Amino acid sequence: MGMKILVTGAKGMVGTALCHNLRNLRDGKNRTRPGIAVDEVLEYDLDSTPEQLRQYCAQADFVFHLAGVNRPENPEDFMKGNFGFSSDLLNQLKQAGNKAPVMLSSSIQATLAGRFGESEYGKSKRAGEELFFDYGAQNGIKVAVYRFPNLMGHSCPKYNSAVSTFCWAVANDQPFTVNDPTTQLDLLYIDDLVEGMFDLLEGREVHCRFEGAETVVDPAGQFCCVPVTYKVTLGKIVELLQKFKTQPQTLIMPKMPEGSFEKKLYSLYLTYLPKEAFKYPFKMNVDDRGSFTELVHTADCGQVSVNISKPGITKGQHWHNSKWELFIVVAGHGLIQERNITTGETVEFEVSGEEIEAVQMIPGWTHNIINLSETENLVTVMICNEIFDPNRPDTFFEKV
Repeated sequence: MGMKILVTGAKGMVGTALCHNLRNLRDGKNRTRPGIAVDEVLEYDLDSTPEQLRQYCAQADFVFHLAGVNRPENPEDFMKGNFGFSSDLLNQLKQAGNKAPVMLSSSIQATLAGRFGESEYGKSKRAGEELFFDYGAQNGIKVAVYRFPNLMGHSCPKYNSAVSTFCWAVANDQPFTVNDPTTQLDLLYIDDLVEGMFDLLEGREVHCRFEGAETVVDPAGQFCCVPVTYKVTLGKIVELLQKFKTQPQTLIMPKMPEGSFEKKLYSLYLTYLPKEAFKYPFKMNVDDRGSFTELVHTADCGQVSVNISKPGITKGQHWHNSKWELFIVVAGHGLIQERNITTGETVEFEVSGEEIEAVQMIPGWTHNIINLSETENLVTVMICNEIFDPNRPDTFFEKV
């Protein structure tokens, strides 16, 4: 039997993402966590009833307590929302005799002194933490308290995430203000947070302690953390977003290495695009032979294009000193010919969309591609190791 997992604050940014991914586990769509068996996701939020909370607390095998107050009308509501509801939740679990492990979503602001540590928000978060630690100690129950830094995931703009606000503003041509571009944020991406919650379900959570605003991984630490975070300035975030904004025009896809902040920010930015921006046109270079269209430029891996040749047409007939290309025919029937301009050695490949293959265009070999069909277009994806530079084309006409 799988677990019944209670998520409070299920409709918030973190709750929504966590519930979606718990359901993926439940339904067998995500098979990367074979050690987690989910039977049911119990979702509690503001529109749920006290009776539902009572029932959920009796049934739950694990509790993710994400509900909280970020921007109440009255400062005193911080304590009511963040401490008061936490107390109600734990009382319901105790009344049900439920010793399920409990996770608490707290904030790094509970740690910080001065402006944050003395705020009503910080006080309420710290009080909630103490409540949970006491609950765990008194009842012999596993409690995992996470002090999250700034989170980046899809949420309402102009609410509690500067990154969400900037993504929304840039994607939708809305004005925004950056008071100090050098301000640095410590950011945790929503997908990494969810993976951290899965680690917790598997009993592999990361423990830590806090030294001022810094999180230090410590197996003996009282708190838990997701160690995959990024320290990024507001200026850098906006600079990246503006590059993302112009990508349909420049075709340049910024560098986004695996695990990088850039890769995660780009994914988040796309979620704020207006629906009419989901599609954008390319500049097609069309003549009586067919067309050639550049699709994507990259900062370090060249470009990808698509070439369409009409029936009977030959294209290419040139060579390069250092530039290389891959020709991949995806539709139609063609012939690729190459000749070494020094030795005269030749090679040719019959290609077809029926059996998709890549053919290397070697530096120093002049080459062409011929559409052998009398009726169908020949469609070829072309990958080149550099973006075409008309001032240094490294392309020289010579028939094969």
